[in-house]
Amino acid sequence: MRIGITIAIAFQALRRNVMRSTLTALGIIIGVAAVIAMVGIGNGAKSQVEAQIAGLGQNIILVWPGTSNTGGLRGGWGSGSSLTRADATAIAREIPGVIGVSSEMRSGAQVVANGLNWRTQVYGEEIDYLQIRSWPLASGVMFTEQEQNRSAKVAVIGQTVAEQLFPDEDPIGKTIRLFNFTPLRVIGVLSPKGFNSFGQDQDDVVIIPITSFLSRITWQRNLASILVQADAPEHMERIQEGIHDLLAERRPGGRVDFTVRNQVEIAEAATATTRTMTLLLGAIAGVSLLVGGIGIMNIMLVSVTERTREIGIRLAIGARSRDVMLQFLTEAVVLSAFGGLLGISLGVGMSQLMSHLNGWPTLISSDSMLIAFAFSAAVGIFFGYYPARKAALLDPIDALRYE
Repeated sequence: MRIGITIAIAFQALRRNVMRSTLTALGIIIGVAAVIAMVGIGNGAKSQVEAQIAGLGQNIILVWPGTSNTGGLRGGWGSGSSLTRADATAIAREIPGVIGVSSEMRSGAQVVANGLNWRTQVYGEEIDYLQIRSWPLASGVMFTEQEQNRSAKVAVIGQTVAEQLFPDEDPIGKTIRLFNFTPLRVIGVLSPKGFNSFGQDQDDVVIIPITSFLSRITWQRNLASILVQADAPEHMERIQEGIHDLLAERRPGGRVDFTVRNQVEIAEAATATTRTMTLLLGAIAGVSLLVGGIGIMNIMLVSVTERTREIGIRLAIGARSRDVMLQFLTEAVVLSAFGGLLGISLGVGMSQLMSHLNGWPTLISSDSMLIAFAFSAAVGIFFGYYPARKAALLDPIDALRYE
């Protein structure tokens, strides 16, 4: 029996009872739609996190303080900082392939200017910071090495700070004051970066020279972290190992009181939860497909029973068992594939609707749609095989006698 005729007969059989066919396909439709929507939302969230990690800059390695242990009291990560500017200088000088290093300090501060005030984050950084972060200026300039060396009272501010303190004027050249009344002249305004994956406004920041931070805001000598940029992705592992070995050599007894992580490791850690949730949601939605497949098997068994005399006539006039089996198997596949197509359309629509209503990012790839369609067709083959085989094994004489 030619495949074209087989498919045409399958459509005729399914049209005999449109309502029953539609309700049977509904399980597949809902299952595929749920898989498409959940995986799309999960992939969208994962891509957003990855984009925000990439917003840190290219080929980034981060050095963080380790733990502390004082009098038996053990602190968490970051509590035992022994990182210094000398460590940062040594990394820049002794590790081949390092093209940028920035010592970092951070503190919350109330900033006053223009008769207004705003609570923000003040970062102490070095001149390589904007290059490392791939963060261009919207206007003005970055502070120079000379300004950094003499602890100049200058600042580069984010868009949020500019909008809050200077809503109707250009902030370049204006003066802002920190909570300790330190005056800072604004020399640059950063381009907007938006919120990161933790909900933090990256534009709500004031950046000043690290030397100014250490001499005018805090008397602490140890750093919060060190930001390092490698010259190429393939050199990151070697540079990371070199930083670890160098810092260990600079400490008494080779004490490792720091953590070195690269951008790939940070991205993997940030997306691990999202990836797990995507797989979980996809698996839960996949149960609907199995339920839909069981529904197809049930209806096909009913169809075999209802069409027993028809099967007997076909076998009696020369149809082979494999022709009958192919006919019922085709009906099951057509039903599930049709449900898969409708489910893909519904899933794409659901994901776009949820994205519009809730602001969730969605990312639906053509691969995921092809896989969902192929899986729905496979469900039809798997759950349609038994009813088709049962129909093919009917005895023609018994089938013709069936009432």
